[in-house]
Amino acid sequence: MAGFLDILLYVLMAVVFVTLCVGIYALMRGGEFGRSWSNKLMRARVLFQFLAVLVIVAGFWAKGAFGG
Repeated sequence: MAGFLDILLYVLMAVVFVTLCVGIYALMRGGEFGRSWSNKLMRARVLFQFLAVLVIVAGFWAKGAFGG
């Protein structure tokens, strides 16, 4: 179980990083692309960060419950 959560956490961290980078690019580029995508990407980043925190909490719970 902990191995799965570790892999999921690394995947979520990569997704957060890519979303952050594309969001910053959208902010810097500006124009129509920036107006339509920067806010959406930053909201998606917050969602992915929330999911990553949930996976971290689940990992701590699994370690405490199953003695990992």
